Amino acid sequence: MRRLITGADGFVASYLIKHLLKEDPSEEIIALVWESAPKEKWPTERPGLRVIPVELRDAASVRSIIEETRPNIVFHLAAASSVAQSWENPALIYESNILGQLNLLEALRRMPGMPRVIIASSGEIYGREGHGGRPIPESAPLRPLSPYALSKATQDLQARQYFDTFGMPTIRLRLFNHTGPGRPPHFVASDFAHQIAEIETGRRPSLMRVGDLSVARDFSDVRDVVRAWRLASLKGNPGEAYNICSGRPTKIESILQTLLGLSEVEIRVEVDPSRLRPGEIPVIIGDPTHFERDTGWKAKIPLEQTLSDLLAYWRAELSS
Repeated sequence: MRRLITGADGFVASYLIKHLLKEDPSEEIIALVWESAPKEKWPTERPGLRVIPVELRDAASVRSIIEETRPNIVFHLAAASSVAQSWENPALIYESNILGQLNLLEALRRMPGMPRVIIASSGEIYGREGHGGRPIPESAPLRPLSPYALSKATQDLQARQYFDTFGMPTIRLRLFNHTGPGRPPHFVASDFAHQIAEIETGRRPSLMRVGDLSVARDFSDVRDVVRAWRLASLKGNPGEAYNICSGRPTKIESILQTLLGLSEVEIRVEVDPSRLRPGEIPVIIGDPTHFERDTGWKAKIPLEQTLSDLLAYWRAELSS
């Protein structure tokens, strides 16, 4: 069995690769990394793991790699993934996410015996309308509010279209917020932990700058999320969309208070207007019932443990 992972230089993929090597050590992994990514972010080649640099926006290069490697399962994680950054450069988000996936699907559909393809969609695609803070099922309408969310909604629909039109066995994972050690600091929980670690080491004054603390999100640990990716490839039904989430809302203020409670110093908090986003959604909670029923997956790691591990990660990074 040959499994191909796009975005293998990214945060989630680094955990997915470790998980697959542990659970299925005899199977081969082809790790596609962004050719412009720093090489220290690339996974280390070893027996059973081959690393290939690529630019997914280059259709010819993607086609050549697929023709050579002929994967049985594809995990498509590569994406520009920051909501905040999508407001600054929406064209880049659309090109990276929508065109990049199109090039991949076009190359895969030309393979004899199309592989199973697991796509990274997002809980952001549901928007704010219609659910009133209740857990959102996969049947809810898609009403994206940011350029990032619109790009993921397009990827989601694109994957379903390739299933309906070409019979490609695509599965869409609508991923809600997830974090853990190694998450880049432009994501909220990691940003908080990074600021605290900087304050503790004297790299910045004892003042944290934050955005809107009143919103609530559905958080899971990245180590639970990569179990979902593997289970989707083994037990998910082609053509389906699945929410990957805990089913529990957590206010951003609660995340901040938990991390501050773990801090070794007194820290003041100040709202920074530049961190406030247009079109912010007050509450997003997913309903994971469909995926749990089909695969047996459940989120297991408590958020308090995730946040403790995240802060420990940044303390170690800044002390090295």
